[in-house]
Amino acid sequence: MKKILYRKFLSDCLIFFIISLISTSVIIWVFQAVNYLDIVIDDGRDYSVYLSYAILSFPKIASKILPFAFFFSFSYVIAKYELKNELLIYWNFGINKITFINFFFIFSLFLFFFQIILTAFIVPKAQSTARSIIRTSDYNFVDNFIKVKKFNAGVKDLTIYTESKDKDNNFNNIYIKKGTDKNNFQITYAKKGIIKNNNGVTVLELYDGQNTNSFNEKITTFSFSKSEFNLSLFTTNTILVKKTQEHSTLELLQCVKNLTDKKIKDKSKIREIVRNCEIKNLDNIISELYKRLVVPLYIPVLMLTALLLIIHSKEKINYTKYRTIVFLLGFFIIVFSESTLRFITHSFYNNLAIILIPFITLLTLYFYFLLKFNFKKD
Repeated sequence: MKKILYRKFLSDCLIFFIISLISTSVIIWVFQAVNYLDIVIDDGRDYSVYLSYAILSFPKIASKILPFAFFFSFSYVIAKYELKNELLIYWNFGINKITFINFFFIFSLFLFFFQIILTAFIVPKAQSTARSIIRTSDYNFVDNFIKVKKFNAGVKDLTIYTESKDKDNNFNNIYIKKGTDKNNFQITYAKKGIIKNNNGVTVLELYDGQNTNSFNEKITTFSFSKSEFNLSLFTTNTILVKKTQEHSTLELLQCVKNLTDKKIKDKSKIREIVRNCEIKNLDNIISELYKRLVVPLYIPVLMLTALLLIIHSKEKINYTKYRTIVFLLGFFIIVFSESTLRFITHSFYNNLAIILIPFITLLTLYFYFLLKFNFKKD
């Protein structure tokens, strides 16, 4: 009978957890996907690239939502059981509260390992694959990124605007701004523009226009009947190289090991493993490892926090107020776990102190339960 009761409670929690995790992740993913669509359109890439990139972003979103969904699902079900007097059935069947706590604490450890796998392996691989798809996609940004009646800034240090485009793909009334420095820039206007490929070099042929140059606050202007603007010199704004969060956990660990190894004199060779594996980026790399390997430790902490709801019954206290306090405590722990990222540095003792926080919190909560229930067992 006890197994049936445990199975029912766990089943209710898991169903609510899975529904809340998937539904919330999908809603956030849809909003993110819209942003990705804007980026892809500005960059001129194919929609298949956008779709692949958007899908591969889902594991990252799910990993962010998981702690919230986990805590609020389990705390909601526990509170619901208490309000409906269903927890009394468990206690009347001889289930000790410490045994109940142990069961769900052990379950939270399984979820902790799942979150580790998700953040340390699945998410980096998905992000790396997404970046690889963008990097290897077959596209020509010149042919795609210029949109009519829109300031096209999808290319680094270049903004192009055109009023119209005829059936022969000629641009009419085209404006080009090169450079972003307010004292050093070039603005070009032309009545007509045509994209051409001259011996492998993509140029924008301009007709009947004017060129304004600003250099060290000196402005010069000249008119032209025909001019060529070399578009091959520019690259897309999209970052094609791997970011820190897209490297595998093993690569980042190897990077930290090499950067902190005093025996290695020439640190420049380390960049062959991780592109941005540099001393100046060490704090960022350690912070990324902390996020992947340590932050998931707060999941068992959140489980014990949710289990605080079984300490008191609704007959003895204002349970609604108590439930709200526990909810707020859980929310604070989630926010705190994420905010500790900003305090991660390359200092060993500083990081050790931050890493110990979830362990100390976990032990504190568990011993509180032991003291509260007088070490009783079934």
